[in-house]
Amino acid sequence: MAIFTRVMAQQRVMPRIYLCFKSSLGPALKTIKWLLSLMIPVSFVVMLLDFSGILYWLAGYTAPLVKMLGLRGEAALVLLSSGLLNIYSAIAVIQSIGFTGREITIMALMCLIAHNLIVETAIQKKTGSSAARMILLRIIMAVIGGYLLNLVLPGEAVVSNGTILKHSDIPFMPFFNKWLIDTLFLIGKVVAIILSLNFLHKLLDEFSITLFLSKMMSPVLRFFGLPPQVSFMWLIANIIGLGWGAAVLIEEAQQGRVNKQEIDTLNHHVAISHSLLEDTLLFAALGVAVAWIVFPRLFLAFIVVWLYKLTLKKS
Repeated sequence: MAIFTRVMAQQRVMPRIYLCFKSSLGPALKTIKWLLSLMIPVSFVVMLLDFSGILYWLAGYTAPLVKMLGLRGEAALVLLSSGLLNIYSAIAVIQSIGFTGREITIMALMCLIAHNLIVETAIQKKTGSSAARMILLRIIMAVIGGYLLNLVLPGEAVVSNGTILKHSDIPFMPFFNKWLIDTLFLIGKVVAIILSLNFLHKLLDEFSITLFLSKMMSPVLRFFGLPPQVSFMWLIANIIGLGWGAAVLIEEAQQGRVNKQEIDTLNHHVAISHSLLEDTLLFAALGVAVAWIVFPRLFLAFIVVWLYKLTLKKS
């Protein structure tokens, strides 16, 4: 009898899982196509800027600003790479230049707030927020975060003349081939992660686990000034990130279960604090103390959301 019951239960569950998989394919493939149409051209243009030396030239103009943050001129190249591309590109530059642990910590915080700005802003715009406001918010908060961390972080700031290291002359084809291989790996990663996440999203919805997660996370979200309705989106943004979680975030916004104002409030938070797991661990592998790059982001996100809500209330 027990075996029969288990078999019957399995027969009811398996069709539901299959339907979840089937219904997840369409939205996931649509998002993959849209995301890659952004990521690949942006990555290609940045590769050309890097090869031509224009990226180094741009970094030269921002070098005086980074000196105010306790960083040497070469740090501007790290911040530009991160802002235009991602955390991986910033780490690649960091590893090629002899920065101190203090400098890496400040740069890590700034990169974690303002990275992959073109792609991630496009995702936030697609969920309903202003692209210009999100970009300005992230850049301003990255500078504020770096400035405050420079004031409180132990150790002395680096004294620098603000110059940038000379761009090395490498033949184009090796440069292009490396970019092409990295891009092919990126495409595979995007396809695998987004398909998996969208399927997981459908499963959690089908078996009412999303509702359970929402209730469980409600106290945390209320503390940060966020509505409980965005709890699943908050989890996705903080565990997976905006880029990898794009399909789920966009679908949640388009389904209408969360209104535009609630999503906009969430976007003010995750613009500053997201991907608390993977991106944080990447810098931890370089020896950065996790507390210095997690708690400041959460604190700044907390301040921004409550100020945003106060502004809304007054208006």
